[in-house]
Amino acid sequence: MFDHDVLAIIFLLLLGVAVLAYAILDGYDLGVGILLPLKAEKEKERDTYISSIGPFWDANETWLVLAVGILLIAFPAAHNIILHQLYIPVLFMLCGLILRGVSFDFRAKARVSHKTTWDKLFKLGSIMASVAQGYMLGRYVLGFENSTAAYAFAVLSSLCVTAAYAYIGGAWLVMKTEGGMQKKIAGTTRRAGWLAALGIFAVCLINPLTSDYVWLRWFSLPEAFLLFPIPLTCFAMFILADRFLRKIPLANDFGCWIPFVAALTIFFLCFQGLAYSFYPYVVPGEMTVFEAVAAPESLQFVLIGALIVVPMILIYTAFSYRVFWGKTTELNYY
Repeated sequence: MFDHDVLAIIFLLLLGVAVLAYAILDGYDLGVGILLPLKAEKEKERDTYISSIGPFWDANETWLVLAVGILLIAFPAAHNIILHQLYIPVLFMLCGLILRGVSFDFRAKARVSHKTTWDKLFKLGSIMASVAQGYMLGRYVLGFENSTAAYAFAVLSSLCVTAAYAYIGGAWLVMKTEGGMQKKIAGTTRRAGWLAALGIFAVCLINPLTSDYVWLRWFSLPEAFLLFPIPLTCFAMFILADRFLRKIPLANDFGCWIPFVAALTIFFLCFQGLAYSFYPYVVPGEMTVFEAVAAPESLQFVLIGALIVVPMILIYTAFSYRVFWGKTTELNYY
């Protein structure tokens, strides 16, 4: 049906879609967990935070399963290298995700006196998963280099990704809440946005300086002129969102969705920039997508399943957002 190289591109695109969808969708609900207030008197506020992600967060994590599945089946050689290098942070991330899932369910059934404890564990799980993902991204970007500078960069990346998740999570809450709570969250989201912007700038600076390949991809002519709108648009989105967040709440809730759309655009552009920086490498500087791809016979068989499963995930995801769209209502487990 398709030759080997075309199949490699198709599965690389599917992998990219799954990773981007996960970063945006689970990114905002991880961010809500990171921002969860912990004081005992904030129980009602915490219920609103949880209620805003309740109908979506399970489906959001589906994209992570899909991404790992595609990497394992379509690019097994790359999967072995990546998992071998990231075994400990992957374990840390899974512990965080499990902790989130357990505490999310148990907070509904626990005694009232224990509810705050489960909320603390939900926040802890969200931070663990975010920090681990940021650390893995930092290690991946520098090609799993074993040096003090590379590990320091991974730590910086973990802080930046956590701030970015808090930023998009805060923007989500601004869109889903009203009044005094919305105003308070807007202030927190602004501060998270400043940290996220600083982190993205640091990564954009360090990445080309440490890789000749990335430098040539971004600063060769005439490509540099075509790529310049990407960082410029990211900067404009940060400014736009910050201006709206500073003025919230506005009359008739005008523009409450703008910070979230701006954050979504920033995530999309950063992902495009990262993908462009390393293509065609699936393991930076070591293995291209064409070297890592599985046998065409197995890929053609898997492609049939992917063409059925991916549209189904898109349909039920779109349906759930359509049904539960609008402001968050009072949390009710019954």
